[in-house]
Amino acid sequence: MTTADFLLQNCQLVDVTTRTILKKDIGIKNGCFTFDASEAIETIDLDGALVAPGLIDAHMHVESTMLPPSGFCNLALPHGTTSVVLDPHEIANVLGIPGIKLIMDDAKELPMDCFFAASSCVPASPLETSGATLLADDLEPLFDDNRVIALAEMMNFPGVIHDDPEVHKKIQMGLRYGKVDGHCPGLRGKDLLKYIASGISSDHESTTAEEAQEKLDAGLQIYIREGSAARNLEALLPIVTPENAHKICFCTDDRHPADLKNEGHIDHIIRKAITLGLDPVLAICIATKNPADHYALHNLGAIEEGKYANFIIFNNLHQFHVKQTWHRGVLVAENDAMKSICTSNTNWKAAINSVHLPKQIDETSFSIKAQGETIRVIELNQGQLITNELHLPASIKDGYYVADTSRDILKMAVIERHHNTGNIGLGFVHGFAFSGGAIASTVGHDAHNIAVVGDCDSDMELAAQTLSPEGGLCVVAHGEIKAYLPLPIAGLMSNEDATQVIQKQHAVLQAVRSMGCPIDDPFMPLSFLPLSVIPTLKLTDLGLVNVDTFAIVPISVCHA
Repeated sequence: MTTADFLLQNCQLVDVTTRTILKKDIGIKNGCFTFDASEAIETIDLDGALVAPGLIDAHMHVESTMLPPSGFCNLALPHGTTSVVLDPHEIANVLGIPGIKLIMDDAKELPMDCFFAASSCVPASPLETSGATLLADDLEPLFDDNRVIALAEMMNFPGVIHDDPEVHKKIQMGLRYGKVDGHCPGLRGKDLLKYIASGISSDHESTTAEEAQEKLDAGLQIYIREGSAARNLEALLPIVTPENAHKICFCTDDRHPADLKNEGHIDHIIRKAITLGLDPVLAICIATKNPADHYALHNLGAIEEGKYANFIIFNNLHQFHVKQTWHRGVLVAENDAMKSICTSNTNWKAAINSVHLPKQIDETSFSIKAQGETIRVIELNQGQLITNELHLPASIKDGYYVADTSRDILKMAVIERHHNTGNIGLGFVHGFAFSGGAIASTVGHDAHNIAVVGDCDSDMELAAQTLSPEGGLCVVAHGEIKAYLPLPIAGLMSNEDATQVIQKQHAVLQAVRSMGCPIDDPFMPLSFLPLSVIPTLKLTDLGLVNVDTFAIVPISVCHA
């Protein structure tokens, strides 16, 4: 018998291997679990509280929190997250490999285990202009760091299916070092089977139970995503059974800071899943053991002899609320607060002032000459990343297409901001339902060009100008800047305290609501409207993209 550093007594251990709850003392020595200890330097009586493994997010882009990993930790650790698998493809699309290394450097020595997936699709497709292009030879050196455990989501599913040599070179590289993550929204039948046959192991893009079940039956690990933009838990939970639950993980993909603070992280998904009827122990297994097993993270995911002492303490299975979070045997968060705030020591100089507008941009840059009486309009689907393509009568003034707020048809622009190409993609969108101004963001997946939506060309131009050179989110109404959240790190993140970022985010959202927008956070759907790998109709700096045909299409349905 050994003497432990800590001995947790009178606790209920959630055993995720047997899916049972055991009354068992838990020892912690040198940051790992031990059950070979009868005494300890410090004994803690938990008085019947529950102890479970630390929670794991199987797939996330930390840039979506508008904070680097050091800032993200301050929001996520109090909610019980002790490990994440990060795909830094947002900053990679802006700065390439140097951007990825900045994120990885910032994640060192944090009280959270940050693993990485090497960004597979930079750019996401050839139908946009990103800040960098990464080939397999560029990515392979990243695997020298043992925190890089996978090739990140292979979004270029047409490239897989049609045997693009570079795409398959990346997949083979990923398989040499670990897993290859997938991204195949709506992919079914023979194309799905060919995608899986390439070696891809997971998918987080299902939006219906039928789609997810087909992918599950074909062998994919299904990540049920419940983030800030895409909320798929309610639709997909019916596929989960005790027999197949080992093939399910939880992920957030993208999570805004206010949602992290107010709703939570993976703990929020567990609570919602329990409310929807999932067995609480099964929900905890999905959030802990399953991602650890999938990625072969042998030291994580369960409370077992020799594994890292990452765990949470809570009082009620059915009202899941994390009271304490421990990382490698150290209490790091308690009662919704950090024990010690994490700060960034990273030199972000190379990521500052990354937003470059075309030299000749003015309000005429947003004019769209009418070329027919029917136009293509992007239609938002609330809570989903998939959009619809509408064909609607155009509103025309003086020979130009214009916004029509009476029908909730706003103008949209995507402005290339990396290479001074002067590219501006123009189109129309239905679903924002505001009037009297414009909103703009440099968070525009995945190339992160400037995305602008509004009903007035001059307001759209001012909103875009406001974001140069730092980037961020802004709201303009009637020629006046109403709110601005700077994101100086690659136009994606801020190194300010999370509380300050959330306050500025709140001000921006309030300003949009004052223009009549009914969406809780319209910047989330805005950020995905330029993403040319999720159906159906999107807008990049090169123009309107029909994702189903992977082609640029004109605004006018009957192009003159």
